[in-house]
Amino acid sequence: MVQKDPCQKQACEIQKCLQVNNYRESKCQAVIQELRKCCVQYPKGRSLVCSGFEKEEVEKLTPKSTSK
Repeated sequence: MVQKDPCQKQACEIQKCLQVNNYRESKCQAVIQELRKCCVQYPKGRSLVCSGFEKEEVEKLTPKSTSK
């Protein structure tokens, strides 16, 4: 049996919120925060819907190269 993604519910709530609010992310910050809280509870790779946040964190920590 395939395991259900532990943060799927929160991801669906974000989609609903975005649709209702014409995809204005600013209107859905509370729902997005709930997904982030869920993602923190599980090890990396456990939740597919959290992979975007994991990538975002890596990008924040990676120094950007500067062109001369």
